[in-house]
Amino acid sequence: MFVKSLLLLSVAIAYVSADCLHCICMRESQCKPIGCHMDVGSLSCGYYQIKIGYYEDCGQPGKKSGESTEAAWKRCADDLSCSTTCVENYYNRYKSQCNGLGMGACQVKILAYAKKRCCF
Repeated sequence: MFVKSLLLLSVAIAYVSADCLHCICMRESQCKPIGCHMDVGSLSCGYYQIKIGYYEDCGQPGKKSGESTEAAWKRCADDLSCSTTCVENYYNRYKSQCNGLGMGACQVKILAYAKKRCCF
């Protein structure tokens, strides 16, 4: 029974996470690889309209050996899997700063995504 409950909980958490990410993706690009656009004085790229600083903070997923950070960021941002990994990495990096605020996982994820980092 405990294992079954744990499995159901993990599926529910994964669903909320996927649903939340899809919501962010739809808001930023209609979930399409739209390339880069100027946004508040700097470029935002791809499905989640990721800025280069955000890409660096998320650990630069998908960066190939010898590839510049700028090239890797633009390529990753226009790849749904890579850009989703970036958003997840960023969330996981900063979510602990939101503990104890009484927010749900999606609320925390949206605040972290928006670089508000919840408590700052």
